[in-house]
Amino acid sequence: MLMKMMEVEDNWTLVTDFVLFGFTRDPFLQKIFFVLFLVSYTITLTGNLGLVALIYLDSHLHTPMYFFVGSLSFLDVWYSSVYTPRILSDCVSKNNHMSLAGCAAQLFFSAGLAYSECFLLAFMAYDRYVAICNPLLYTTAMPKKLCIQLVVGAYAAGFANAIAHISNTFRLRFCGNNVINHYFCDVLPLLKMSCDDIGFYEVILTALIGSTAVIVKSYVGIVAAIIRIRSAAGRRKAFSTCSAHLVSVSLFYGTMLIIYSTPNSYHTPNWDKTNALFYTVVNPLVNPLIYSLRNKDVKAAFKKVWGRFTAPK
Repeated sequence: MLMKMMEVEDNWTLVTDFVLFGFTRDPFLQKIFFVLFLVSYTITLTGNLGLVALIYLDSHLHTPMYFFVGSLSFLDVWYSSVYTPRILSDCVSKNNHMSLAGCAAQLFFSAGLAYSECFLLAFMAYDRYVAICNPLLYTTAMPKKLCIQLVVGAYAAGFANAIAHISNTFRLRFCGNNVINHYFCDVLPLLKMSCDDIGFYEVILTALIGSTAVIVKSYVGIVAAIIRIRSAAGRRKAFSTCSAHLVSVSLFYGTMLIIYSTPNSYHTPNWDKTNALFYTVVNPLVNPLIYSLRNKDVKAAFKKVWGRFTAPK
């Protein structure tokens, strides 16, 4: 038995680079995907950077809530940039190879920014909870210094989790077929390529998912606080202050939890890629729309700033 195991190990071909399959190998469909992702990336950058600039330029938006919204938009600019430029490159390039170091770098920034957004959304939930439960003490309870510390803490905790991902993922040896049937280097397809025992890593991954589930619980407190408000008008007003945030949270957390908490037997490459699109491409695209379309303050600020720049000299 030992001899057979040694023979198997001797026949292993360790992977030193990867090939990203992407969405399709059909040249015509690749052109269509290139146009779609280029348009979505342009809108994502314009919407998020525009919202950051608007919050910076209008003093009426210099509140804790909009500080967090601006921070989320700034993060989404970098988050979408981890994925979409590579997708665009793969649509027009015949060389879809990615080195082991390149894969590690993409996974590091992907995980780091994803977890940073998880924690940032949790702190935004706390901000909304304070605004609903203690509106008179809101500005006192959420001073600017605390808001900055929470944003910095979100990045620190996010990239600490990313280091845990990278250190455990790339301790593994990858062998056999080097084709990743995905559009970016993700943990799940890499684990399938591992020729080592991944039992210990799956425990760590489950623990990290568990920490995300704990964060999700913080939003239950917001709903409970709204329910406790006696008047219907008060409940509607309270819900309107956090409805955009709840939509953003549901879209981001929902798809991530579906992918990373579903048993491996239910995973298929197309299913994984479709679900991953929601938190890697769609969420950064729609976040500026979610936080601005039905927001009277943002609309008023936009008209004010637009009028300032278009007014005759």
